[in-house]
Amino acid sequence: MNSVGTPLLWGSFAVVVAIMLAIDLLLQGRRGAHAMSMKQAAVWSVIWVSLSLLFNLAFWWYLTETQDRAIADTQALAFLTGYLIEKALAVDNVFVWLMLFSYFAVPAALQRRVLIYGVLGAIVLRTIMIFTGSWLITQFSWVLYLFGAFLLFTGIKMAVAKEDDSSLENKPLVRWLKGHLRMTDTIENEHFVVRKNGLLFATPLLLVLILVELSDVIFAVDSIPAIFAVTTDPFIVLTSNLFAILGLRAMYFLLAGVAERFSMLKYGLAVILVFIGVKMLIVDFFHIPVGISLGVVGAILALTLLLNSWVNWRNDKQNKVK
Repeated sequence: MNSVGTPLLWGSFAVVVAIMLAIDLLLQGRRGAHAMSMKQAAVWSVIWVSLSLLFNLAFWWYLTETQDRAIADTQALAFLTGYLIEKALAVDNVFVWLMLFSYFAVPAALQRRVLIYGVLGAIVLRTIMIFTGSWLITQFSWVLYLFGAFLLFTGIKMAVAKEDDSSLENKPLVRWLKGHLRMTDTIENEHFVVRKNGLLFATPLLLVLILVELSDVIFAVDSIPAIFAVTTDPFIVLTSNLFAILGLRAMYFLLAGVAERFSMLKYGLAVILVFIGVKMLIVDFFHIPVGISLGVVGAILALTLLLNSWVNWRNDKQNKVK
């Protein structure tokens, strides 16, 4: 697999991620179970975004010094585009987490603990998926067309699909897990498993963690092929993807209280997926530069947010009249 990633770049990325995760886990351990305030979530969101941009700047500088400016510009732009796509698609993941925590009545003080382990699991799973995808593309170039067709289908399905109002309790996966796990009826503080009468029991918190991990895998099936449309370099795909998901926990607590005000977001994400799918399907006939891809994705998100603001303003106005 051809990559701009050198041992120095891979090592630097691993060190940055390890240090930030260690700080986060240390803070979690010192404070115990607690809810992240809106202010803390905003601060951590700024920290993660700033760290991602600083890493990209250092990445650009390194390539400028070791290769040339044109390569550095292209690769840094690819990182930024992949990061923006992953951040945008991750918002849907946040809404699923909100639904899971609400359904299982997980206290806010325990949600952060679940998400810490959820993100750690996501790092491992996505790393495996990205290297597997890179290997498949290297061995079978036609896989990119499958990714493109899948993203096109997913985007159209996202736009036209109706909200699923069925109870989570009736989902086959939830029924299967409950049928195969010896489980307590209630959440046992912050424990995932407890021992009763000499037997180990899973708690509902473990079920939530499993569903959080599975939801990330499902969303990764969309987001990882989307970044491969920008670049097939495993270093850029992995770093942009992981930097985006490392800030997901803070994003969750930042959006948890206003999730219902993003009703139009799924349509914007659907358009992005359709655009990326088409981009992959026509790559042999017409190549869309990374810079244009970044501009299109940014414009779609901006228009979606503007439309969403108008819808919220109209709804608020109608509620006041009532």
